[in-house]
Amino acid sequence: MIQAQSMEKLIEYMCTLGEKLQLQRFGVAQEKQTQQEVEQFLLHANIAFEREKRLSAHDIPDFFIQSEYGSIVLEVKTRYQRRAIYRQLERYAGHENVKGLILLTGTSMNLPREINGKPAIVVSLGAGWL
Repeated sequence: MIQAQSMEKLIEYMCTLGEKLQLQRFGVAQEKQTQQEVEQFLLHANIAFEREKRLSAHDIPDFFIQSEYGSIVLEVKTRYQRRAIYRQLERYAGHENVKGLILLTGTSMNLPREINGKPAIVVSLGAGWL
């Protein structure tokens, strides 16, 4: 029961962060620039994170966010193949210290609610411009 409550809190935190990210007008022309803008947003929002934390030799997510509910990977993809994005998130979800996944993307796609048992959400880069 406690674990289910922790999972609910983690998902709630991820959704709140996703809503805040979605309100921002991040540039989408160059992915590195978008990542820098996201970094500035996280700093101003006082969100604890590590940039490009190495999970393994091949797995280095853009942001590794520390929350009281668990660590969250935030991956930024301005334009990328959906299948490749999913495979990358699937690898990240395979790491025990990753508890949730947020994809911030300009690519139109959906994710399952969970990847390898970890909650996953998609946040649209374009929504802030509407």
